[in-house]
Amino acid sequence: MSAVTATPAPVVIRTSPTDLPSVPAWFAEVAVLAHHFARRGLLDAISQQVQLARGRAGRYAVSDFVALLLGYAVSGEPTLAAFCDRLTPFAGPFMALFGRDRQPHRATLSRFLAAVDAPCLEALRGLFAQDLGAHGFAGDHLGGLFDRQGQRLLIIDVDGTRQAARQRALAGGDVLPPCRRRLARVCAPGYLGRKRGEVVRTRTTVLQAHTQQWLGTFAGAGNGDYVAELEAACRAVTAYLQANGVPPSQALLRLDGLYGSAAALVRVQQVGLGFLVRGRTYHLLDHPVVRERLARPPDATVTHPESGVRRAVYDAGYLTEWVEPGPERKLTYRVIVTGRAAPSEPEETAVGTLRDGHVYELFLTSHPAHRLTAVDVLDLFHQRGAFEQVLSDEDAEQDPDRWCSQRPAGQEFWQVLSQWVWNTRLELGQVCSEAPLRWTCWSDGQPVAPPTMPPPTPPREEPIAEEVVALYGPLQLARAWAKANGRFAGTDFAQLEDGTLRCPAGKLLRVRERRELINGDVRLMFGAKVTDCRTCAERARCLGQHASGANPRRVSALRPLTGRYARPVQPPWKEPELPDGSPDHSAAPRDLLWCDAGGRRLRRDLVQLLRRQTVRLDWTRAAAAEEPLSGVPEQATRAARAHRRLSWATRLARNATTTRCAASQLTLFGIPPRLAGFLSLPSVPGS
Repeated sequence: MSAVTATPAPVVIRTSPTDLPSVPAWFAEVAVLAHHFARRGLLDAISQQVQLARGRAGRYAVSDFVALLLGYAVSGEPTLAAFCDRLTPFAGPFMALFGRDRQPHRATLSRFLAAVDAPCLEALRGLFAQDLGAHGFAGDHLGGLFDRQGQRLLIIDVDGTRQAARQRALAGGDVLPPCRRRLARVCAPGYLGRKRGEVVRTRTTVLQAHTQQWLGTFAGAGNGDYVAELEAACRAVTAYLQANGVPPSQALLRLDGLYGSAAALVRVQQVGLGFLVRGRTYHLLDHPVVRERLARPPDATVTHPESGVRRAVYDAGYLTEWVEPGPERKLTYRVIVTGRAAPSEPEETAVGTLRDGHVYELFLTSHPAHRLTAVDVLDLFHQRGAFEQVLSDEDAEQDPDRWCSQRPAGQEFWQVLSQWVWNTRLELGQVCSEAPLRWTCWSDGQPVAPPTMPPPTPPREEPIAEEVVALYGPLQLARAWAKANGRFAGTDFAQLEDGTLRCPAGKLLRVRERRELINGDVRLMFGAKVTDCRTCAERARCLGQHASGANPRRVSALRPLTGRYARPVQPPWKEPELPDGSPDHSAAPRDLLWCDAGGRRLRRDLVQLLRRQTVRLDWTRAAAAEEPLSGVPEQATRAARAHRRLSWATRLARNATTTRCAASQLTLFGIPPRLAGFLSLPSVPGS
């Protein structure tokens, strides 16, 4: 028998008992981001302006927790526990990048987020908006949509994303204490969408569609307060436009059907912004102007490229609607109606209303037909699918909806920092790649073909010079019939200037329904939020037999008609003027062009570049100073013992880097010279 000769292995594997953790793949990006924040002065601004007074705060300041949350957003780790475990071997150099000494424990971070209040959150949000306006994309890099008259429009998307939480069933009864849910303050029952859970939290996001930069985030428990969040979004957009020198008339808010009512759109019009929204007030189909337009041939017929569904497009012109609480609040919008044959299966009618064998959809916009045709408006709204893709990318890259705090302000504090990291990636990615802008021609510049049958009157693109409007008297709340049953009556609810009611417990009731009676009076129905009634201590006296809070309180009110008068109609939106001072409506239609920066490519190229390169970290911690040999124990003052009495400067200095901290050297390989020059980082030859 012949002997078998062992072939030497091509790879020799050796082991070592020495503990040598590998540097995390995201450490290079954290180093770049920390240096960028420090060089721009953002770390100093956060430490000086974002302040939070906490009892027994210890040695850590706000900047220590901001450093942890920024690293958590960059890392992409699934949980805070996983991030802290991965960071533990490199906690010293990580905190030194932000000018801090020790790393707070994740339990300390949780207590900080639980203590964050509204002033602290708004201070951080203000710095975020200030940095976005001062150092974000500017000039031609803002991109835009160039309409039929060659004017640039900045498309701003406003929409919400939801995060559901699972809650296990708990036993109840008189013998057991009441259960306490950890997410009771940050979540509430609401619309879950396609997510599994029992409670939900809604986050309204504001996105610049051309650069994919976040302009703000505003969250609320349950379904949130979409009207208040829309007002906050309008303020954020206005500040962004003012910082970039763009007039509000050149911005167009693209909204979904949640905001497709006059009560929401009047907030957008009051600040001078344009809007494009899917309408949900289908009673407009009964308006005489709309009915007369639907009786004539459509302006165009469009076919969906995938489903093959054909839709007829009708441009009904401008309508005016008066919004409570008075004739001063008026909304003027252009109505576009699409109609298609009703599907064979009723469940396929997911959007729209079914009438006379046709499914009708409404679209409301502020821009006239000579700038955006009816087909342009339809295409622009359907392009909102790109915003959904950005939200999907956000979930995959950073997932800001994951739970970090059991308090609303703390959860939103983390989400603002997450959006800050997103915008920083876009900015550094643009510097690193120097990619040109992308131009897309949506459609040719040929005018829309005229209808087969000429209309009896020329289409009206602008509102009439004046119209007869109704004049209503003061609001009359329901009579005090409930007083006999010991319940709160309508007269117990205070009327506010913004058209809402305040209940005796201090909660707000908004208009949920508006009906015009036969005699011309207007019946208003105010309703409270379900979450407010469920947690209210006065619900037994307010709701009576419905004291469980499943059905919120509703208050009926009447606004009587006192007369009618003629009032001139103001334009719904101030149209941009040409240099000579007058808009040009006679110019031939131009191509509809879309210009953007390709945000996904900028972000992902930067992240891949920084994570596939080697990071060399030489870290040696200096020895602590020797203790004095006098034997006298160190004595602390009462001011040092009482943490509440420490000044802001003293609190910040407790965990600042000192001479005892490490002397380190961090080498990042593969950094392009353009990015290194922008960050003012020295470049050395590779070894």
